[in-house]
Parts: sequence; structure tokens; C-alpha cells
Amino acid sequence: MGMIDTFPHMHRALDEARKAADRGEVPIGAVVVGPDGLVLAAAGNDVVGVKDPTGHAELIAIRQAAKLLGSERLEGCDLYVTLEPCAMCAQAIAFARIRRLYYGADDEKGGGITVGARIFSQKTTHHRPEIYGGILERESAQLLRDFFKTRR
Repeated sequence: MGMIDTFPHMHRALDEARKAADRGEVPIGAVVVGPDGLVLAAAGNDVVGVKDPTGHAELIAIRQAAKLLGSERLEGCDLYVTLEPCAMCAQAIAFARIRRLYYGADDEKGGGITVGARIFSQKTTHHRPEIYGGILERESAQLLRDFFKTRR
């Protein structure tokens, strides 16, 4: 079994990231999957378009899923995101009670999990998801590199 069969939701997140890039947004995509394995929400970054610094893919997808489920808690739900979440998004993941976090590339500069704030390592963080990094990392990192190459 190849990665392609194992992580269809990460491929969906990559599609959302590509759509974000097409809109001139930093190419990050996120997908929230319910306990039954069905996609509840999918989004790409929308910071520039709506002039909202909190318009990160993860936050948009979490908001959509919470609205769909009619609950501020997404217990039993999993989040797939193409880049390691920042501290803001990591805290939202904790507040939403996301069960598992799958992410693509590490974020050496703005990450909130493996570098920087390390939100899930803090004693004050009440909920920690299971975390799986490096999922389709090469594709996720390449999208970001290509995007920023055209901007320099």
C-alpha cells in the first residue's frame, strides 16, 4: 500500500492548499474528518482575501465542522493540515478537542508544536491530540517553496 492509498484526506488538504495558492494565499490546506471517516469541512488559507489574520486553513475548517455538528467540541474528529500548525491554531485544536492531528511539513519559523511555543507540551494545555507529522511532507513543502519562489 502506498501513501496515496493511506492518506486520502491529506491529498484533499493539498488540493485546498493549491486552491489557496491560486487565490494568492499562502498554500496551506486543512480537512476535518468526523469519527465515521467522512469529511466534515475542508478549507485553504484565506487571510488576504478577507483581510483577516486569523484566516488560517485550520481555523476555518474547525469553524465549519463545529457549525455543521452544532458543537464547539470536535471530539472524535481528526484534522489533516499541510503545514505544522502555528501556536494560534494549535491552541484552537486543543480547545476543539481534536482527537488526532496529521500534518505535512514542519514549520521551522512559525510552528507551534515542534518549535516555538510547543503548545501541546505545556502543562496548561488541557487537551493534547495524538500527533502525526511528516505526512506527504515532500508535497506539502514543495507547494510552499514554489509559492514563495514566485513572490521573491
